[in-house]
Amino acid sequence: MTRGGPPVVVLGVSGGIAAYKAVELLRQLTESGHDVTVVPTQSALAFVGAPTWAALSGKPVRTTVWDDVQSVPHVRIGQSADLVVVAPATADLLAKAAHGLADDLLTNTLLTARCPVVFAPAMHTEMWEHAATQANVATLRARGCVVIEPAVGRLTGADSGKGRLPEPTEIYAVCTRLLSRGLSPDLAGRRVVVSAGGTREHLDPVRFLGNRSSGKQGYALARTAVARGAEVVLVAANVALPDPAGVKVVRVTSALELRDAVLAEALSADVVVMSAAVADYRPVERQATKRKKTDSLTVELVQNPDVLAELGRQRQDGQVLVGFAAETGDADGSVLDHGRAKLARKGCDLLVVNEVGETGHPTGFEGEHNAAVVLGADGSATDIPLGSKDALADAVWDLVAARLPTS
Repeated sequence: MTRGGPPVVVLGVSGGIAAYKAVELLRQLTESGHDVTVVPTQSALAFVGAPTWAALSGKPVRTTVWDDVQSVPHVRIGQSADLVVVAPATADLLAKAAHGLADDLLTNTLLTARCPVVFAPAMHTEMWEHAATQANVATLRARGCVVIEPAVGRLTGADSGKGRLPEPTEIYAVCTRLLSRGLSPDLAGRRVVVSAGGTREHLDPVRFLGNRSSGKQGYALARTAVARGAEVVLVAANVALPDPAGVKVVRVTSALELRDAVLAEALSADVVVMSAAVADYRPVERQATKRKKTDSLTVELVQNPDVLAELGRQRQDGQVLVGFAAETGDADGSVLDHGRAKLARKGCDLLVVNEVGETGHPTGFEGEHNAAVVLGADGSATDIPLGSKDALADAVWDLVAARLPTS
């Protein structure tokens, strides 16, 4: 990076059964050109041996400060790193990191690192939820570390619950986001709520009124917020995408379900981003049986609540509210004309306005790219050129971070 070579990554591995998944993370990092040094704890080697780490990283593996003493590894490894990621991070490792203990090479490295540090916890649900672990996580986040929320799923033995290591691909995505722009975790300690996808309003058990939103932009916003240190809740409406690592996902179907979920989560949020495409109307009546085919069909509709406007009226002190507007120009005004009018009506701080059209439109639904103009309540207008949806998400978070109270 700053030295002109490939990004230097330290992969710390602590002693949990999920250590085997870190092998795949190491493979992804090395195959994408990163210079990776693996620093396992002694107990981690009981799960995956040193030869595996050495073969895949191309470097010798050490666990104590007594190996190769002349090169002072307990200082040099952390000093030279562009990123440190610990996966899995056990409850014991989190406790040591939070309290500054340094009894092996990995914990010494954590004390000397001056780069972004990512912890991917993995443990049983009871251990994760224990007050001591939660206090340690809060301490690490307050210091600017990125602590990824564990996934929910099958744990060791027959147990299931929160505490599963996120998939290596998702941890890799967090790491590369931090490295790509040299981002500092400027959302550390912040709780953000993002809505994504498109709501469905059922006519009967088979048919529904919906839209083409894939949820990709909302998922990009959630994924990049995690990489910037935030605690993220994602309210997902009918999205067929893998859960981003470290995100609490609340699944909903209809506009009313989305409204209830977002309003509840917003009560304790620093930022709310409404990127979901919410249906404006729903059928007055949902039939319990499938509607039979007829020559014509009349469906009476009723207007859904305006969730963004409700959030604007009920926002908490210091909360930043972001809306999205997918617009087309018409005889009554341009895309930006409609966007400015919507910004005034909704009461949000920022409105991300993008032009949409039929399938194949470069900034339309379902695509991999997006462009927008972000309108601010202060009269500002920020152009975000066509690029990846992750890039647009980072640009939005830049604008959000600048508006958060510093306290």
